[in-house]
Amino acid sequence: MTNSIIEVQGLHVTLGAAHILRGIDLDICAGTTLAILGPNGSGKSTLVRALVNAIPHSDGYIKLLGEDLNHTHKVAWKDIGYAPQRITASAGVPATALETVESGLVYGGSLRLPKDSKARAIAALELVGLAERAKESVQTFSGGQQQRVLIARALVKKPKILFLDEPFAGIDKESRNSIISTLHQLKADGVTLVLVLHELYGLEELIDESIMLEHGRIVATGSPSSFVGRAEHAHPHHDHQHPHQSTTPSFRAPELGGQLP
Repeated sequence: MTNSIIEVQGLHVTLGAAHILRGIDLDICAGTTLAILGPNGSGKSTLVRALVNAIPHSDGYIKLLGEDLNHTHKVAWKDIGYAPQRITASAGVPATALETVESGLVYGGSLRLPKDSKARAIAALELVGLAERAKESVQTFSGGQQQRVLIARALVKKPKILFLDEPFAGIDKESRNSIISTLHQLKADGVTLVLVLHELYGLEELIDESIMLEHGRIVATGSPSSFVGRAEHAHPHHDHQHPHQSTTPSFRAPELGGQLP
């Protein structure tokens, strides 16, 4: 019996006239850390956005926690966290770090925050090392600190699956180290991690399996060590010599226990 937490079969995404994803198959087991690698324009972010239902897919199916994404009312969104690529704070409504993280508790059509929302938001900010700045405006934060706030917002629900889209893009060393520490803690607690990365950032010990995308297709799968140097130097206009996988990649991790704090 498998312990699949994410299942994808024959996934296609078409946006306007552009065919972005072409026949993606995945089978990811609970507790796995998966890296999605590839050059710019390969479809990495589109894949994650499709997995969290931020954009529609044109063909195929996605199952999260055993529920078909085509029946979104059955999907337990409280168990799924997502932090997109960072958007500058000035692009949105001014808010404190606490308010931003609390907003992650609003889902399922409800606009009402739970009574313990502040305590849960502080706990999430503590995970990313920013609890002491909870009442400060995110507009005053560095880019890396803003990324950490977005991750805290995704973590405030204590999700079983966490999707992070380019969490290390354009951030400072302190924030990078803080995020890496947080990811190791989450992995130890059994959270399934799906990371969109442009390179591996020395995360080989954290990542269980990796896939390489080019032109919207999976062109290679394997251990992180087999991808060292390839994600950074892959060219978006040259087909990879590895053929598209005809079998579904099945990623398994060792038994993990514990709960998020």
